[in-house]
Amino acid sequence: MTTDTHRRRRRNAALGAAALGLVAAMAGVAAISTRPAPGPSAPAAVLATDLPKDRQTPAPTGSASTIVTPAPDVTRPTATPVAVGPAKPEPIVARVPIDVDIVSDHDAVFAHELKVTYCASAGVQMTLAVLGLGDTSSTFQREIQGRVRRWQSYADSHNGRWGPLAMARALDAYGAKGYEVRAYKTRQGALHDAAAAIEKTGAPAILMAWRGAHTWVMTGFRADADPAVFADAKISGTYILDPWYPDVSSIWGPSDRPGTYQDDAEMIRNYRPWKRPEGKYPARDGLFLAVIPTVVVTPVD
Repeated sequence: MTTDTHRRRRRNAALGAAALGLVAAMAGVAAISTRPAPGPSAPAAVLATDLPKDRQTPAPTGSASTIVTPAPDVTRPTATPVAVGPAKPEPIVARVPIDVDIVSDHDAVFAHELKVTYCASAGVQMTLAVLGLGDTSSTFQREIQGRVRRWQSYADSHNGRWGPLAMARALDAYGAKGYEVRAYKTRQGALHDAAAAIEKTGAPAILMAWRGAHTWVMTGFRADADPAVFADAKISGTYILDPWYPDVSSIWGPSDRPGTYQDDAEMIRNYRPWKRPEGKYPARDGLFLAVIPTVVVTPVD
């Protein structure tokens, strides 16, 4: 073969290799472009260190949106409506038992979970209903449930659905700003922080009950002192909206009607440390999880 023939063959081989390389590169780009986008990152829950018993928190000024009333001497009280309005009174500084509930008609803001896996969407729905940002219809619950993939992440929920951070994101998307996921070493620390937040903001908290498998909406509490003032105030029970009602769990038993006061024994039985069968959560395992409000509710005229 002549020298020109060799040159043509080398040139054709080089062009062929370049073409193959271009095809491979384009295939790589296509593969990358069709790969599902990762879900939103999920930072670890805020570890809220329990306050020392000998320290009192300073009395908040201009932030209390709930009027608290002394608790009656009864063992299983019914919900006591608490006035919420434009006035922002100073919290009770005297160390007296108090009874707080930001909801006067629990049935009006209650939503039963449409399916056994919808407790998170029902909990978000009831929280929004309390805040005047949503209703209790089945349509609205299905809408919230259908949007979960916008807020989910593996770090937040290893089973690919709702986790507490997704609930906070859902609340934010519907206008309930400032909710934070917090983890606590003790049950009392979690309830104290939730109670103080409810009193200061006028907004409900969400508790991750049943070792993180279920959602309870906490609208109020009873305590031996004002938790917004006294760091050592003991929370003796809570007012709860349980989306499981009126169903009966084979593990946890029958659920109580909306607004039922859950005493200390019931909180110990139902509000348990996080432990999920789908895997480990290093920032949550063995801790009490709650979704806590931080923004003061603006009263609606």
